[in-house]
Amino acid sequence: MIALTKRFFLAITLMAACVASVQAGPEDDLKQYVNENTQQLVDQLNNEKGLYDRDPDAFYQSMDDALEGFVDFRRIAARVMGRYARQTTPEQRDEFVTKFKRSLFDSYAQALVSAEDFKIKVNDATINPQDDNRASVAMEVITASGNRHAVTYSMYRKEGGSWMMENVIVEGVNIGLSFRDRFTQEMEANRGQVQAVIDGWTDAVKSLKLEDEANKS
Repeated sequence: MIALTKRFFLAITLMAACVASVQAGPEDDLKQYVNENTQQLVDQLNNEKGLYDRDPDAFYQSMDDALEGFVDFRRIAARVMGRYARQTTPEQRDEFVTKFKRSLFDSYAQALVSAEDFKIKVNDATINPQDDNRASVAMEVITASGNRHAVTYSMYRKEGGSWMMENVIVEGVNIGLSFRDRFTQEMEANRGQVQAVIDGWTDAVKSLKLEDEANKS
């Protein structure tokens, strides 16, 4: 992958998947809906790139507001903590959700706003035949230089509710599992002190990003 790391794609796909709530519909309708709103979101990102340099907090808040209602950060964060989530208090879970979201933006915002132009093509939307409350959307991120990167994001919905993203897979790499592995490593390094892991999560994500870049160099 040139210029964009796997976890940078997490930032892209999370932001690109940021769309308003929608009720369940046929797969073609779901594909069209996602495609239309994805293109709108890419335009929004391009228009707000300059905001990151002028006011990073405002950029973060803008992206956080945009993602609210579609990306289930609480569900994702709980899966990242895995079995250790049972050891946390409600306050610690809330704190980790906040830290998890902010760490993504802090680590990858600069790469996002300085990256070469890209476009996103939605190829297919599939509702699980065994469970119509789950679906996956296959996409391609296409850079200006012509590189294509396969991205799939997983969605679910509560009965009668709206679609929510719960995971991202980039070129076969399950991003949710990657972060969960890092959380487990941090728990072992901190001898099971979950608060210490929460406190140091931003640095852990930065370290993960540096490791990924080193592996790609």
